[in-house]
Amino acid sequence: MATPDEHATPPGNPVAELFAYQADLWRRGVLYLDTLRERANNMLEHEQAGKPPLLDFDYEMILDGRRLERPANYALLRITRVGEDFLDDCLDETRPPVMIVDPRAGHGPGIGGFKQDSEVGMALHEGHPVYFVIFFPEPMPGQTLEDVLHVLRRFVETLAERHPGKPPVLYGNCQAGWAIALLSADCEGLAGPAVLNGAPLSYWSGESGVNPMRLAGGLLGGAWMAHLLADLGGGRFDGAHLAANFESLKPANTFWQKDYQLFADIDDQRERFLDFERWWTGFYSLSKEEIVAIVENLFVGNKLERGELELHPGCTVDLKRIRNPLVIFASSGDNITPPHQALNWIPAVYPDTKALKAAGQRIVYLINPHVGHLGIFVSAKVARLEHRAILESVGDFNDLAPGLYEMKIDNPTGDPDCHKPQFQVHFEERQVEDLEYPDQTPEFERVKALSKRNVALYETFVGPWVRRFTTPWSAEMLRQLHPARTSRLMFSERFAPWMAGVKWLAERVETTPTPVDHSNPYRRWETLMSNSITSALTLAGTTRDSVFEMAFKGLYGGSWFGKDKTDTRGDQS
Repeated sequence: MATPDEHATPPGNPVAELFAYQADLWRRGVLYLDTLRERANNMLEHEQAGKPPLLDFDYEMILDGRRLERPANYALLRITRVGEDFLDDCLDETRPPVMIVDPRAGHGPGIGGFKQDSEVGMALHEGHPVYFVIFFPEPMPGQTLEDVLHVLRRFVETLAERHPGKPPVLYGNCQAGWAIALLSADCEGLAGPAVLNGAPLSYWSGESGVNPMRLAGGLLGGAWMAHLLADLGGGRFDGAHLAANFESLKPANTFWQKDYQLFADIDDQRERFLDFERWWTGFYSLSKEEIVAIVENLFVGNKLERGELELHPGCTVDLKRIRNPLVIFASSGDNITPPHQALNWIPAVYPDTKALKAAGQRIVYLINPHVGHLGIFVSAKVARLEHRAILESVGDFNDLAPGLYEMKIDNPTGDPDCHKPQFQVHFEERQVEDLEYPDQTPEFERVKALSKRNVALYETFVGPWVRRFTTPWSAEMLRQLHPARTSRLMFSERFAPWMAGVKWLAERVETTPTPVDHSNPYRRWETLMSNSITSALTLAGTTRDSVFEMAFKGLYGGSWFGKDKTDTRGDQS
């Protein structure tokens, strides 16, 4: 195949450079549209197939949670192989099993085993028997968080039976991280170390102007919106709402950068884009009971770190009951679950280091300096470094004396031999008192109080009418017309017959590649224009976040409410 340099136009010939650029622009445009067409078709095919988990590994189902006495739409898989040589070389039945749980936050399962350089791949590489917890697109009728935790506990008990004497390592990503924390508090003695990756446990924490998602509950008036959307969905909360919420955080990436990167480097980015979008566009539902409990108790109520989360009457979750070592992996570049939300629960539960040690608990944290939220689970580089190092150190966590530690990774060797230490890992003791993050508790207490009133008003005057007039047909219509779906499906031939012509053109331009060298002045101007658009959208997003921050402080910072008992900051004068 010809290299880009072979197609470079002679320098100093503006006309030739212009024609070459126009031909390349046409070619990239056709292939870009064809990629969007293929994404839409993949989305339809995945849904028609029942949205199976997108794992790059063979597996078998061990236990289907839908068939238990208290059913939930979860299942336990055992990873069987990824190429014969991989497991033959590395599997060590004497090592504890690893149970990886993916986040149920709008998308389907699979991100923890999306590719070979993933959490699943690294666990296999370190010799662990690997199990993966998946979930199905639709929840069971009336499914609650308590039902989910009951099923997850059964999974842990099953692993304890299959691997006696080797408590499983629990690996939770994002939303699944706090589920693992709840499970650890309930499964004392059954589970080994729990690894929480990008998992929020302190929902009110964050940095002003940097982490706006935590303010959404206050700006929307509390949890009533979750009630409304679930009622409009006929008792189901569409995961597309959560995906759209994530995308709104970075308008530059959502509205320009992601698509331009595909357009600019269509030959190299196409397959990567399609693979990721196959997972990103597989929207899964939650029951009304689940989403309401999550929003009211966690995002608005912040009850988990405060020891107030009641799963059912008489059963309150207390994080102090966790006795297995906790490993917290967060990133300073994560604007969805910043280190504040991953770590600030520790001083809330353990007032000082002495209290943590007295409880006999060992907490280890690891901070990546720059990777984004999804990169914690998806990035091959992160998998090969941090996740491999965590899994390699599983045996060391139990040997630590009670206390708080920061995990440091030195000198990655790149040695592919799974029986040798890959990295130099050491643990530096830290003090709980050093975990100091901004405190906005008074403002969020006011949000919590307002949310209760608004939910009561909604359920009294609006909710009954919404539920009365919502039908299965109207719920499905709203689901299908969600912008997160229509903006993608509009490129399929099934909805836009003329896209078949794009496919025909793409088949022809693919056979005659004419890439333009990046030294082409018109290509450089294109890049400059793209950078300008990205900067403008980034500025717009930053400005929006600042306005939201000011609005939140204006509404809940005391000017409307005055001084009250929840304001613990005191007089600053």
